[in-house]
Amino acid sequence: MSKKHLQILFLLITVQITTAVKAQDKPNIILLFADDAGYHDFGFQGSKEMLTPSLDKLAKESIQFKQAYVTDPTCGPSRAGLLTGKYQQRFGYEENNVPGYMSKVSAQDNAEMGLPLEEKTMGDYMQSLGYVTGFYGKWHVGGADRFHPTRRGFDEFYGFRGGARDYFAYKKLPKDKLNWLEKGFENYQEHNGYLTDFLADETIKFIEKNKSKPFFAFVSFNAVHTPMDAKKEDLEKFPKLKGKRKEVAAMTLALDRACGRIMDKLKELGLDDNTLIVFTNDNGGPSDKNASVNYPLSGTKSNHLEGGIRVPFLLKLPKKNKVNTSYKYPISTFDLLPTFYEVGGGDVSKIKDIDGVSLLPYINGKNTKRPHKTLFWRKDGRGAIRKGDFKLIRFPDRPAMLFNIVEDEKELYDVSSEHPELFREMYKELFEWELTLERPRWMLKKSYEKYDIDRMDDYWKKEEKTSDFKSKKSIKN
Repeated sequence: MSKKHLQILFLLITVQITTAVKAQDKPNIILLFADDAGYHDFGFQGSKEMLTPSLDKLAKESIQFKQAYVTDPTCGPSRAGLLTGKYQQRFGYEENNVPGYMSKVSAQDNAEMGLPLEEKTMGDYMQSLGYVTGFYGKWHVGGADRFHPTRRGFDEFYGFRGGARDYFAYKKLPKDKLNWLEKGFENYQEHNGYLTDFLADETIKFIEKNKSKPFFAFVSFNAVHTPMDAKKEDLEKFPKLKGKRKEVAAMTLALDRACGRIMDKLKELGLDDNTLIVFTNDNGGPSDKNASVNYPLSGTKSNHLEGGIRVPFLLKLPKKNKVNTSYKYPISTFDLLPTFYEVGGGDVSKIKDIDGVSLLPYINGKNTKRPHKTLFWRKDGRGAIRKGDFKLIRFPDRPAMLFNIVEDEKELYDVSSEHPELFREMYKELFEWELTLERPRWMLKKSYEKYDIDRMDDYWKKEEKTSDFKSKKSIKN
């Protein structure tokens, strides 16, 4: 090779290295998102049954948020709030979008129930900062083509548009195309092996391909949502467990393994120290469906008790900042959008139409106040408001109740009679917030309101039988 060719080669290598360094000035971002997991069902949350070594390790490297909330206790609305950084009820995304469960007079159904096109997504914001964006797994915010991830801010997609599907490849495809596995746009390709492992495979390919660019990967696992599909070798790791509890433990182990493999790849490529990682969940565990455990919280998926809306939440900052620490004040998953945007170099003050806040100043101690004075939830006639240490829940079949969450996180003791002025103030504030919302774009069958209330009552009835439940202030149905 001539001297001139060597000089040209050296120049090209220098340009490539310089480009990679500049790209890596911006931290990479990975969101590991579980589905229907129990609040207690991780080692770092105190479980003695589950095996989650990778996530337990992540917890030691992270800030653990002790009071992290979702914007809704069900899959679709929770995702809509996270993706837009705002209360999804503001644009009418109030009810869960599950084809076959909707009212006969619902304004929309099936694939038409989706995130409105005028709403800007987390992917859109990160693309505007020069990030390569990828989405892997469960979408569930619209099945029609116009709602597709590749048209909503994500450069790459390998997953399914619907809300639930089998973990093993379909031998015979179901009628509902929303649950077919899709690579990119309308390229339907079922996978080999177990879906949780496969989503890690695809995320790793995305990381390897974009290692010299700033990237954002949203890894939206369907684990541990039903159906209860688990690998035989994972089931064998839990000989003392039985039934669905054994299955959810095996599915959680697979989830942990997938997260671990993604984090190992970052370390292998030298990207670990310049990547922000978040692990959280879409809503509380539906214990009656997948045997998940939300201890010490009451309630489940679909209701406004803490067990329905409070989730595990880990945030690992780049450059080993704030490792193995915790944050005590309430936050919401809609805070992730502005947090990611600021991490990527964006000016959060220029984003006017969101409810979330960047968590960075609170993490760094620059702002010692609470990120949110109040947080709200609403579905049909039900609603809730968290203000300071207190939370008011409004029910369709009984008077509203007030709980001191800090002293009574199980929400067993109604203290409304002890704080009548606060009770009235919060009740009115909840209604005033509701006046700012849009009507729902679609509606579930009304019978599901009773199902959600019955599910909640089942938990309280179990608690009434325990030694902890002795106060005269106990719940009366």
